[in-house]
Amino acid sequence: MGKRAVLIGMVFLLVGCGFRPAYVIVPDYVKKAVRLVLLMPVDDQANDKVAARMFREKMLEELYYKGYPKIPLDLIDAQLLKLDQGQLKTGVGGVAPQAVGNLLRVDAVMYCTLSKSSTPLYFLYAPTSISVLCELKSAKTGEMLWRASYGVVERNFGYSRYDAKRKAVQVYEAAIQNIVNRFMVTLPDGPDLS
Repeated sequence: MGKRAVLIGMVFLLVGCGFRPAYVIVPDYVKKAVRLVLLMPVDDQANDKVAARMFREKMLEELYYKGYPKIPLDLIDAQLLKLDQGQLKTGVGGVAPQAVGNLLRVDAVMYCTLSKSSTPLYFLYAPTSISVLCELKSAKTGEMLWRASYGVVERNFGYSRYDAKRKAVQVYEAAIQNIVNRFMVTLPDGPDLS
């Protein structure tokens, strides 16, 4: 009976910890006067271009609703092509925040890394796992202003392998939106909401 109680306690502990993103924010974030946030292309370590693109688009929309002006992704990408990549390789995302800040006149640069995106297919089970790390850095100093990481696992069971895979595809976008929503809870409101 004792082992069972410990096991149940560990399950509740793990489930409880899974609902909150791990995050860090500088104590004087409001004093940093962050208004324009540039959202860099996602560092796709999971090799899932669809998830990386979907995450970036959803993150841009949610930043806008959080009170940060929207900077179109195609404008960002066109401007990044102008940078000399060979000299600016640093940290997450590969381009120094100061270089981006000077080029596009933004206050902060957000780097996101898609570290996991997988849906292995077992007999009648297809769990969808997605994990992302995001960092917001000052475009003036390079200082980290906010950092959060979060991952989800959507468990999909079916009556057949096809049914399990179909259910996994259906929760894919919702899992990405869930991560974006969790990040927005930890990021302070932008100046346009004040």
